[in-house]
Amino acid sequence: MTTRCGFAAIVGAPNAGKSTLLNRLTGAKLSIVSPKAQTTRMRVLGVLMRGETQVLLVDTPGIFRPRRRLDRAMVAAAWSGATDADLVLLLVDARSGATEPVREIARTLGKRGGALWLVLNKVDLLAPARLLPLTAELSGLAPFAETFMVSAANGDGLDRLLDRLAAAMPEGPYLYPPDELTDLPDRLLAAELVREQIFLQTHEEVPYGATVETESWRERPDGSVRVEATIYVARPGHKAILIGERGARIREIGARARTELARLLDRKVHLFLNVKQRAGWDEEAARLRAIGLEDPP
Repeated sequence: MTTRCGFAAIVGAPNAGKSTLLNRLTGAKLSIVSPKAQTTRMRVLGVLMRGETQVLLVDTPGIFRPRRRLDRAMVAAAWSGATDADLVLLLVDARSGATEPVREIARTLGKRGGALWLVLNKVDLLAPARLLPLTAELSGLAPFAETFMVSAANGDGLDRLLDRLAAAMPEGPYLYPPDELTDLPDRLLAAELVREQIFLQTHEEVPYGATVETESWRERPDGSVRVEATIYVARPGHKAILIGERGARIREIGARARTELARLLDRKVHLFLNVKQRAGWDEEAARLRAIGLEDPP
């Protein structure tokens, strides 16, 4: 029996739907999702079995012009994911089209070489007549070997994409057990689910000024787990917003994150959150390492 195994990196501009695509393809919520751009901050691996093929899907942060040390680490993680992969999928929000950031990413990928596919996402939200000109424009910027038109939200076009991904992976042994979904540590997963709720329940600059670290993970005799996490914020005002009146906001963030984590772990979770102000956390190498990023050069 011949097995196949390889890495396929999903790259693109912020808010193209990369995390939604990863979650839909793997059938599990591995990467957090919100309507806001730049939700994903690190590479997230999803292990997908398709017949005798193991496809290792890599969700990457959106590529944008960085300002902070955190931003530079996020963008570096995205390009590193593309460099290390056997195949790169450029995911484009078809509604937004060939914006200059998308064009710049396509040109850079084209210069790097390697197997490159174009995936137009959210095609269910615009007229089909707009898709062919968009495909032609982007294909003039990079040598895409294949093009796919999908909707990560409802699953349209994903069966063909999965079949082609499986066929494109190189022959070789599996790198992960077939029943494994991700290499993301549970402690990091817990922190990410808390951060997702911050994105969903707060507005404007608050989500981008916060990070979450799991401080304690204790297994309990009854099979449940006790998790303590700290939310670091850059400004006093952010701390007040996260805590809310009489602690209402932080309780709601904790309750929803706890529900999501318990569903993923399939066991009871006791989650306790603390909020601390730490000005300049997004410039600290230690904070970057804690959320799974390497300090950029």
